[in-house]
Amino acid sequence: MTSLTKQPQFRDARIKPLGELAARLSREMAGDVLFDQAARGRYATDASIYQITPVGVVIPRHQEDLKIALDIARDARVPVLARGAGTSQCGQTVGEALVIDTTRWLNQIVEFDAEAQTVVVEPGMVLDHLNAWLKPYGLWYPVDVSTSAQCTIGGMAGNNSCGSRSIYYGNMVHNVAGIDAILADGFEAQFSFVDSLAEGSREQQLARQVKAIAERVSPEIREHFPKVLRRVGGYNLDLFDCQNPIPYDPEGRVNLAHLLIGSEGTLGVSQRIKLRLSPLPSQKVLGVVNFPTFYQAMDLTQYIVKLGPMAVELVDRTMIELALENPAFRPVIEKALIGKPEAILLVEFAGDDHAEQLAALSALNELMGDLGLPGSVVNMPEAKEQKALWDVRKAGLNIMMSMKGDGKPVSFIEDCAVPLEHLAEYTTKLTDVFNRYGTEGTWYAHAGVGTLHVRPILDMRRDGAEKMREIAELASSLVREYKGAYSGEHGDGICRGEWVAWQFGDTLNNAFREIKQLFDPDNLLNPGKIVDTPKMDDERYFRFPKSYQTIPLTPVFDWSAWNVKRDPLTGEQTPPGTAGDATHGLAMAVEMCNNNGHCRKFDAGTMCPSFRATKDEQHLTRGRANTLRLVLSGQLGDEGLASDAVKEALDLCVSCKGCKRECPTGVDMAKFKIEARAARARAKGLSLRDRMVGEMPRYAPWASRFSGVMDYVERTPFLANRIKKTLNFAPERALPVFKGNFLAGNHNASSSEVAEREVLLFVDTFNNYMEGNNAKAAKRVLEAAGYRVHLNITKGQRPLCCGRTYLSSGQFEKAKAEARRTLDHLMPFVDRGVAVVGLEPSCLLSMRDEFLQYGFGEEARALAESAYLFEEFLVTAHKAGKLPLALKHSGYKQALLHGHCHQKAFDALRPVEQVLGWVPGLEVKTIESSCCGMAGSFGYETEHYEASLKMAELSLLPAIREAEDDAVLVADGTSCRHQIKDGSGREAIHVACLLEQALA
Repeated sequence: MTSLTKQPQFRDARIKPLGELAARLSREMAGDVLFDQAARGRYATDASIYQITPVGVVIPRHQEDLKIALDIARDARVPVLARGAGTSQCGQTVGEALVIDTTRWLNQIVEFDAEAQTVVVEPGMVLDHLNAWLKPYGLWYPVDVSTSAQCTIGGMAGNNSCGSRSIYYGNMVHNVAGIDAILADGFEAQFSFVDSLAEGSREQQLARQVKAIAERVSPEIREHFPKVLRRVGGYNLDLFDCQNPIPYDPEGRVNLAHLLIGSEGTLGVSQRIKLRLSPLPSQKVLGVVNFPTFYQAMDLTQYIVKLGPMAVELVDRTMIELALENPAFRPVIEKALIGKPEAILLVEFAGDDHAEQLAALSALNELMGDLGLPGSVVNMPEAKEQKALWDVRKAGLNIMMSMKGDGKPVSFIEDCAVPLEHLAEYTTKLTDVFNRYGTEGTWYAHAGVGTLHVRPILDMRRDGAEKMREIAELASSLVREYKGAYSGEHGDGICRGEWVAWQFGDTLNNAFREIKQLFDPDNLLNPGKIVDTPKMDDERYFRFPKSYQTIPLTPVFDWSAWNVKRDPLTGEQTPPGTAGDATHGLAMAVEMCNNNGHCRKFDAGTMCPSFRATKDEQHLTRGRANTLRLVLSGQLGDEGLASDAVKEALDLCVSCKGCKRECPTGVDMAKFKIEARAARARAKGLSLRDRMVGEMPRYAPWASRFSGVMDYVERTPFLANRIKKTLNFAPERALPVFKGNFLAGNHNASSSEVAEREVLLFVDTFNNYMEGNNAKAAKRVLEAAGYRVHLNITKGQRPLCCGRTYLSSGQFEKAKAEARRTLDHLMPFVDRGVAVVGLEPSCLLSMRDEFLQYGFGEEARALAESAYLFEEFLVTAHKAGKLPLALKHSGYKQALLHGHCHQKAFDALRPVEQVLGWVPGLEVKTIESSCCGMAGSFGYETEHYEASLKMAELSLLPAIREAEDDAVLVADGTSCRHQIKDGSGREAIHVACLLEQALA
């Protein structure tokens, strides 16, 4: 049989046939066909350590497209690889094949039977989307994996996914009722219960042949198949074993669909999957058990499970520490801790009787006292705090991967499963193994079923591969000693494929090969998985082989903070390198993306608006990071960050900074975009539009003096359209309106003496020349609160600017110069303890972000600590008892609040909600939205106008249209207010204006 390591027919000699293949696919399919180098590179990786460039990528628009793609590939004898979200951790979804991405269009609910509690879905359906749809019916699909926001049902079926609550609900295979799949020869099969298959049908023939194989090797099945719930290696040949201690079907019936579960797409390509649903528990309680030692957590799990919990999940000290470093997770994890535990267990009880669940929680507290750990449980009976903590646990993989430096936790023995009575001893011995090789493991996940995710920290660029092999061999011997399963959750793929024969023996391995031959005689379905796999440490398939290098370049920011070394045993980090290490640091920052796809989510939050609008891997934080990594390592040519591939990948990035906060590994695509724009500007120059956008702070004083002329131009369609066409601005957008100069009409506080309460109001370009009413309102509110208000007036010089317009247009040096000028002016105030308060989030928050990256040292840090958004300052002063602000009814009953992306990224939206809550009689409702889509000049640009509106239509504009006519719309961002006006016809105001109206 052809293995993954031997495919000469698809090497260099295939270049011409590939062109013909792409042409035919494009001609006959309605969906997307992607054969360019950058697109193939984005699909060359998943969440594993491997990288294999595919033949090409197709994204079928409907089921007919799927069949056409498979027919064409079969005619060309090109392998195919069906792929969902690409979150596999063992390399299941990478290969030298035609990748079929089902996520964009093959994601529909086909049938639903509430009474029978079943649903039929297409393979690209995302688990969280399905459960959100099912919730009104009181049902859910309970295989709740940590990647539920992005993983697809098809991918879960391929991997036989399990999830946190498998102790109660079982694995994927226990919750599937049927599968419709296209076989390798094009036959459309319907797999279900064997006793219901039509007489003489192809499906019945296959069932008889598989059963014959199973009966022949029945003794080996009973001897070698692990007797644990978490066993997902090989093919599920034991489904025909009537003595199976863990039956796949609750009624004991044999279902041929269960053979495809966990087959990693090697037996058929799913069209539709029929799922068994479960009633959604109405009541949940959570007990967080804190353990002084890791051993105790492992040893006592066996007693905790006897209480009948729905989930028992582990979080170890390493993950706790990493979560505490993440601003989004820190306040959540702190509530779960008692002192400094070495590990915590999340123990959940669920059902429909709240009193019963509270009793179970009480029993947990009593049990821990009996076991010698009284007072070790943090009780969480409320749903909101439970969800927040579960979200941290679900982000476990990404939290682990947030370690900076070359050494990373590597997945290869991640989910070995052992019986609970051996769990403590197994983890202790495996830790000894890690220590022997100068590393440590990070532990988390499913303690209740004896499956712990553990990743030794290895540097794959150096000696990681050798250590991986030796650790795997020692770990496997421990698994065999404790009669466990080497692959307990995440499947085989490339990483564990070679261990299938070790786990099951030669007889069963040959039986698996027979099954593969039966379903796919030409080895065209995801070859090299399950059977005839390459070695786990075959360096040709590593994402970071020893030969991996980055190209020389000179970044504009100092990235040396990412170039750290970490002692794997102590966890201590050596100081970051010097500025000379910035090039390597940039590459390391890009490589913080571990491909887990958290950015593919569509639920609340900011990340990632362009992907939400397009559902295109190219316009996704992960897709962009992969493109940057390929570029920085020279795999997409030698132009580096100035290349067209980078420009295209970042084209729809709106620099919302959502990834900076919401990506658990801290990938900051907005900062990467600044690097890329600067490199592009250096190599290719600037367009007239770029110069106009960047230089706005310089010509704004002039434009404000001729606002009448600008108004006349806008009212004259011929002139306005000519200007917009010249600048490549969308004709649908109104040109910016310059209305005056707020700072020119005001003066600074007269006294230079230190007052009891004083503040500097930083009035940015937009609020100075376009919306001076916001600055006026903020000044009045601050004065009403008893503050002496200084303004950033520069006598005889043009007003100060944060430099953001320069950054967005690639003019880095000018941006840095503006930041330096601003810093010099503000430092005298900062030095004497005066807060710097701003109105425009993108401007003020630059002082807490980009200013720190220019190399300005302690001055920049001091300014960052003194810089507040208007509402942040009010809340801080209020907490300190320094805000005697009297407010009355504003005239509005409801305020509909839209947060600027940077407010969300810096956790600065809650202060807006708080100050609005001070207004008597005002109900505050926050719109759950991502980026508004305007993003500075982005929404003005002709080529981005449509994408801009798509982003706004995701949730923002529909929410505004549904709002009451008398509700006030609040948005602090200048761009946000413009987008709301253009998209809905309604005016939004800055929070300062609303507070001014409410001044008593």
